[in-house]
Amino acid sequence: MKKLILIFIAFALVTISCKTTKDVTDNTQIINLDTLSVSAIPSRPVYNPSKTRYHDLLHTKLDVRFKWEKQQLYGKAWLTLKPYFFATNHVKLDAKGFDIQKVALVEGDKKTDLKYDYDKLFLDIKLDKEYTKNDKYTLYIEYTAKPEELEEGGSSAITSDKGLYFINHDGSDPKKPQQIWTQGETEASSCWFPTIDAPNERCTQEIYITVQNKFKTLSNGTLQFSEMNEDGTRTDYWKMDKPHAPYLFMMAVGDFSVTKDKWKNIDVNYYVEHEYAPYAKDIFGKTPKMIEFYSNVLGVQYPWAKYHQVVVRDYVSGAMENTSAVIHGEFLHATKRELIDSDNEDIIAHELFHHWFGDLVTCESWANLPLNESFATYGEYLWREFEHGRDAADEHGQTQQNQYLQESLRKQEDMIRFDYADKEDMFDSHSYAKGGRILHMLRKYVGDDAFFASLKLYLEKNAYTDVEMHELRLAFEEVTGEDLNWFFNQWFYASGHPDLEIEYNYDPTVNKQFVFVTQKQKFETTPVYKLPVSIDIYCDGKLFKRHDVVIDKVNQEFEFEVPSQPNLVNFDAEKMLLCEKKDNHTKEEWAFMYHNAPLYLDRYEALNELSSNSDSLSISVVVAALNDKYWDLKRTATNKIRKAVKSNKEEVKEKLINMALNDKKSLVRSSAINALGKYYKDEDIAPLFEKTIKDSSYAVIASTLTAYEKVDSKKAMGLAKSMENEENESILLAIASIYELNGGKEENEFFISAFDKIGAYTKFVYTQSYARYLKKQDNETVEKGLPILKDVAANSSAWWMRLSGIQALNDLQSKYSLKEASLKEELDAMKAGDDGELEKRNELKSTSALKEKIDAVLEDLKANETNENLKRFLGVAEE
Repeated sequence: MKKLILIFIAFALVTISCKTTKDVTDNTQIINLDTLSVSAIPSRPVYNPSKTRYHDLLHTKLDVRFKWEKQQLYGKAWLTLKPYFFATNHVKLDAKGFDIQKVALVEGDKKTDLKYDYDKLFLDIKLDKEYTKNDKYTLYIEYTAKPEELEEGGSSAITSDKGLYFINHDGSDPKKPQQIWTQGETEASSCWFPTIDAPNERCTQEIYITVQNKFKTLSNGTLQFSEMNEDGTRTDYWKMDKPHAPYLFMMAVGDFSVTKDKWKNIDVNYYVEHEYAPYAKDIFGKTPKMIEFYSNVLGVQYPWAKYHQVVVRDYVSGAMENTSAVIHGEFLHATKRELIDSDNEDIIAHELFHHWFGDLVTCESWANLPLNESFATYGEYLWREFEHGRDAADEHGQTQQNQYLQESLRKQEDMIRFDYADKEDMFDSHSYAKGGRILHMLRKYVGDDAFFASLKLYLEKNAYTDVEMHELRLAFEEVTGEDLNWFFNQWFYASGHPDLEIEYNYDPTVNKQFVFVTQKQKFETTPVYKLPVSIDIYCDGKLFKRHDVVIDKVNQEFEFEVPSQPNLVNFDAEKMLLCEKKDNHTKEEWAFMYHNAPLYLDRYEALNELSSNSDSLSISVVVAALNDKYWDLKRTATNKIRKAVKSNKEEVKEKLINMALNDKKSLVRSSAINALGKYYKDEDIAPLFEKTIKDSSYAVIASTLTAYEKVDSKKAMGLAKSMENEENESILLAIASIYELNGGKEENEFFISAFDKIGAYTKFVYTQSYARYLKKQDNETVEKGLPILKDVAANSSAWWMRLSGIQALNDLQSKYSLKEASLKEELDAMKAGDDGELEKRNELKSTSALKEKIDAVLEDLKANETNENLKRFLGVAEE
């Protein structure tokens, strides 16, 4: 959908009080202006409510076929509805950009034409009579959906809102399969079938999909049958007998390989391109175990008839939780070797958890989106905790917290916010990352038993309905017996987060430990928080006692009796608070925390604090972290060893070499190699790289290439040349990074040919690398690269991908503008006939001609770009 910029205009009311008199002598009317008063008209705040339900959509039946060459869908729709409460004689449906051929009322085998008004957004149908809430009726609509003629919008999370997508529609690209797929969220299902396109609507569903026999289809529910048609096409009939929201309707068409799996008696299938069929279970194989885990931990069995997943090309989002039929972007395709480095379990878990939170129980409005996305995000944490342990879960949670805190630097919003400018704005790190952290705090506050009992009650009580945040609160209150408005108000209905400073003081005269906590957030926009936390006190090298306290004032002091001076007072011992904090520990206390406190986040915080110090105690912790029990903290440590290298150069080098050769985790080996390339230029590093270049991990090989460049650029260029035919994106990006530093015009062919091997998500980085390479090349090479950059900038499906091409072109434009001006200055300083004058004029001519071509490309982009973000970036003036 198109991103809207709402401009609020304040009007002034001018009240003029006047009186008239009549002049006796000249009959001229005189007006005396007594008062001019100006006052602002009060206005109501922006409020985006849930959609008012005039009708209840009970069932949707679709019959669709496709016009590939025109990228159009020809559809027939049967919609069964009834008035929601009030009697009515008309119904208004969402239907975007259709050609409407017929609208009729269905009564048995009879279809009676109905009058309607249609403005390309809404189909307003006059019914044959007034219907009450007890009356059902069925509409029949014939239509053509034309998504390519719609004006495109979208967001950073879902980059397009055309609803229906034809991939390689004319088969002209031999390197890309022909596919059709849909994306309904937020309100784009009405781009391919008429409906009531709102999250608080839900209905059952049938769909007949007619395709060429070579294609597989996928939709919601189960495949009831397939039948061949006389023209050689095939019709697949899918049926969903449980109600779900229209934005969760989906279909996918393509030449997929289908790998079959099971959870209990439920089909769990994986649709992938044929070359990835041998790896389908490597990619998705933990899905049945995930379904089992979530069903058990929630106490609510997986509620749908199947669970299939499909990977598609050029997807406009990361993945989508369409009920029982999840779509993933092509980045999920991977070979067994590629899965050594990354498994995408978080994404698979996220979409599966939505089938309880989002599909079974759905937010009633986009303002309540955290009821969908916060839970799905926390579902990632729960799976990691179950499958990989708490360290892995806490590491993931910390990453998500950092994502939110980064976003909070530019905006802080209420979690449940009705005043958004565009519903797409809800898809941010507040709804996802912050929400997941809030749910974690709620779990830690009420305890696991109450937390999961509350979720069970919430799911069972609200199954197959739409909800708002208060219904989650009420479920928790019913289970716990506690009024939890304080928690929900400060976290879900207010913006910001706590900013804490913690100070400590031990008084040996009375054997008391004092803890001082100050809330320092901006209270004009952020509340004073109520924060239940645990404080662990360690004495004599071990845990002495845990104290549970509540922080609910700006300044607060706690005192605890202790047998001796504590080794450590560990504030927020569960490390569950969503906050910024300054924790004023001594170096000795931080070191004790790293070695003795139990959690990943204890060690993570200690490592972060001590890595900036140069003293021996701090450095000893950094070095110890290179052997941490959790792999990602080892990787973190390799990025924090600068000062340790200065003081313990050989010890650190030995540890890094051991990690590079022997660590079980490929990403740890990769990080160790990066660190060796950064800090050690010794000749004896090269033999190590001769070994790691043969590693089974692509990440390790890629790191070896880039590290080699720092040690021996000539050797790195040779290795890069030998690997140009590799298909793996990590390797290709590493080669690009070497060529951008050392390559000449001969390497341009690699950049151009490798573009077809790079996926959409990686292409952004690759395009930037290519731009840096081109800035160092001659005019002829740059001119060869312009069509590539233009294609990225003009034709990429995602707006942020087009941005990478535009940025590259802008950089080149800037370079050649400066070069042109410099050459002109040099020529102005020359005299006719001077040595080099003719050569300089030819160089200026070539430079100016190339600059004109770059300018022309950017002007063409300005004329054709429709995305508001990119139009502003291109300098297109707002109308």
